[in-house]
Amino acid sequence: MSIHFLTIETTCDETAAAVITEDLHVLSSVVASQDDLHRRYGGVVPEIASRAHVERILPVIHEALRRADIRLSDLAAVAVAHTPGLAGSLLVGLCAAKALCAALDIPLIGINHLQAHVYACRIASGEDVFPCVGLVVSGGHTSLYRCRGPLDFELLGSTIDDAAGEAFDKVASMLKLPYPGGPSVQHAAEKGNPKAYDFPRGLLDDPDSPDFSFSGLKTAVRYAITGPGRHDPTEFELSEQQVADLAASFQEAVVDCLVTKTMRAAAASGVKKICVGGGVAANARLRERLAAAAREAGATLYIAPLRLCTDNAVMGAIAVEKWRAGRLDGLDLDIVPGVVRGS
Repeated sequence: MSIHFLTIETTCDETAAAVITEDLHVLSSVVASQDDLHRRYGGVVPEIASRAHVERILPVIHEALRRADIRLSDLAAVAVAHTPGLAGSLLVGLCAAKALCAALDIPLIGINHLQAHVYACRIASGEDVFPCVGLVVSGGHTSLYRCRGPLDFELLGSTIDDAAGEAFDKVASMLKLPYPGGPSVQHAAEKGNPKAYDFPRGLLDDPDSPDFSFSGLKTAVRYAITGPGRHDPTEFELSEQQVADLAASFQEAVVDCLVTKTMRAAAASGVKKICVGGGVAANARLRERLAAAAREAGATLYIAPLRLCTDNAVMGAIAVEKWRAGRLDGLDLDIVPGVVRGS
């Protein structure tokens, strides 16, 4: 008889639940997006996100159980992402998970959201991807890990300012492209010249630094639109080709940083496997460049499929690894909104 796990994800603006078996078979996956709620603001508004989670969490869990054709009494444990993320959003998921565990008298398993993004590569590939170098690149995080095993993560480097996805959203806003910025910038860049603007590559000239920086790049895009001074870039009328060239040049700068830093980390770590997850991992240019770099280095590249790049609960299957290792949590588990260094 299969052992069933309910996994819950509410770290930012997606309310998600999935049912996973002990052998990592996905019985169901439900994601309720909030893009329409945040589009008018050009980014995620934490208060709106947490209120939407409250409204959606129970229907999403119910639908995940229905699609899996199981009952609450069939669950062996409930897993929930409790770090990192928006405090209010995390609390909604954790409270729901605790209530279920208390009512059903079953274990609670806390999940690190960023480690789960790397584990999405394990789920999608159906094979062991460890040890590896893991790159998590999203709206809130840009982090590199040395992953010795599914529960043994060492943070090598991260952004010192903006995350890559945040920079995509802000540049999209400057170019008057729709939210979310990642897909919009990618689409505009398809008709642009990536060499039209010589944008900076933050920290790329420092071979000893595994960290990222995108704030200067974002500022360079602003000045390319407005010139010097504190002008609002959205007040400037750009031609379609100018928008395309700015988008392509910006995107190429981000991709240069992500690919170069990742390959340096892989070489320094002495591993031949690279796992990439997070919303920005859906970017076609990034996937193309990473694939070429991995081939050249003789490394195996695992990138989460598009459905598992953005936030979802399937990647919460990393809870199965914690279950097997006996690393369960009590009802005193708390949220940790900031990034946890290491595991």
